[in-house]
Amino acid sequence: MTKLNKVVLKNLPNVGVLVAKVDNRVNNTGRPVNKKSARQARLAKQAFYASVNEKFVSGNAFTLKGQTEQYTYKATAGKCGIIKSVVTGYVCNVEYVGRTKVKGYTFVLGKQVNVELNLKTLNFVS
Repeated sequence: MTKLNKVVLKNLPNVGVLVAKVDNRVNNTGRPVNKKSARQARLAKQAFYASVNEKFVSGNAFTLKGQTEQYTYKATAGKCGIIKSVVTGYVCNVEYVGRTKVKGYTFVLGKQVNVELNLKTLNFVS
């Protein structure tokens, strides 16, 4: 075997330069996606739940069905937080924020009233 330790490469364009593909070819599987398949429906539902939960936790204003008053969530120390009305202020304490449900409580006339919100039915204000 002979060694090529004195070989010089001349006039080679783009040697050592990585060319990035900008047309998003890595995400193309080569076949069309069936949007009506059970998997795509499940992924769409998961994406919707994640976006609704992110909107709630980040403090976006929301309304309840049939009401015009806007509410927001504000996180406090720990996992808990409060729901505030934009107009009147404090509404209730939040003790659990799940994927699709929020559980909380407030006191009315000395009695504890449990509050449960379904994140799927809230109308978020852009």
